[in-house]
Amino acid sequence: MKLLLHTCCGPCTIYPLTVLQTEGHEVMGYFHRSNIHPFQECMKREDTLKTYAEDVGLKLIIQTGYDLEGFLQAAAFREKKRCLTCYHDRLLTTALLAKRGRFEAFSSTLLYSRHQNHELIRSVGESVAAQTGVTFHYRDFRDGWKTGIDESKQRGMYRQSYCGCIYSEKDRYFKNIN
Repeated sequence: MKLLLHTCCGPCTIYPLTVLQTEGHEVMGYFHRSNIHPFQECMKREDTLKTYAEDVGLKLIIQTGYDLEGFLQAAAFREKKRCLTCYHDRLLTTALLAKRGRFEAFSSTLLYSRHQNHELIRSVGESVAAQTGVTFHYRDFRDGWKTGIDESKQRGMYRQSYCGCIYSEKDRYFKNIN
């Protein structure tokens, strides 16, 4: 199956890509930028992903621009439900690209993380699939958590310590200074 894989970063791409390719899928990656803050963090993740993609022969589509304002406007006054907004934006954009590129399905490396809400991702993915007509390929990649971490460390990859948005950065670090 020809599949477009939303990729949040290099380390989280390792295991899902390996599994999908082992299953015989033709995979292309898509990196969505606007939800990763600050911009320097976004560029570290993008550069790491590009290096990994070159090493393993993964073709990538990189979102153009950086709509920080759009992300913040969508999350404002919905901070406690920001992940729903973020999942929807990333998965809808991925599905629309998949449709335009005549991919049979789309998926996400978000499904690799133990820190993400898998049921919400699955629900949003299925809703987006119904809306766009492109199949959402759900797969729980969490069983490869340690494998992906180990390989990313062996490769010397930049490993971020929070999900991506400025709110998750605050959640990660602010509690440690109180």
